[in-house]
Amino acid sequence: MKNSHLTSKLVDNVRQMIADGNLQPGGRIPAERDLARHLGVDRSSLRQALKALAVMGVIHQQVGLGTHLTRDASALLNVPLDFLLLVDGITFAELFEARRIFEPELAARAARRHNPRELVQMENSLIQMRQHAESGSLAKVAACDRRFHRLTWKMAGNRICLRMLEPLHRIMTNSFAVTWSVTDYTQAIASHAGILDAIRAGDPDAARLSMSQHLDRAESILVSAGSRLRISN
Repeated sequence: MKNSHLTSKLVDNVRQMIADGNLQPGGRIPAERDLARHLGVDRSSLRQALKALAVMGVIHQQVGLGTHLTRDASALLNVPLDFLLLVDGITFAELFEARRIFEPELAARAARRHNPRELVQMENSLIQMRQHAESGSLAKVAACDRRFHRLTWKMAGNRICLRMLEPLHRIMTNSFAVTWSVTDYTQAIASHAGILDAIRAGDPDAARLSMSQHLDRAESILVSAGSRLRISN
């Protein structure tokens, strides 16, 4: 069994123990020999999978005290999707396709459902994106980018989409912060401004179109940035 598959299977097993009430946040997970027997793997393979979960912050291991689930059990809920995005060969083209399925409609709903406080927060995120781009702090631009999109999804009022899209967008913006230039982000920020204008105006059709155009432009920038990176290397 590939280690990525084993880690995913182990996550599912722990999640089921939580669902069945057999494991609580901070609780001790079964001994290695019992887990290995249950999963049908050798203990050395299991240790590698446990180490991966420890790195992700799902569990913590202490010599003599065993392995325990972290007290913030919510961290476990994001692991399967994050893990698959990182190691299962999913491409950025697939990620952008998934975002195109959801985000334009969420932007349209945000145009209809936002409140004044949320609009101020979105405006502040855009201002901060510009400031950080001017100072060259691209990691901070990426953080503001995440906040801007999260506000859009929150305005739309669908918590399921909010939970689904957060790990997708987090992984993508982490990549952007490494591969994009200030010029790339300047183009992306202009797209965000168009989305904000449409939402502020309460125009669902314009918000839907602006978000769709933004995703097209962002994918084009990512492809171009990747090409530059390969050439420079």
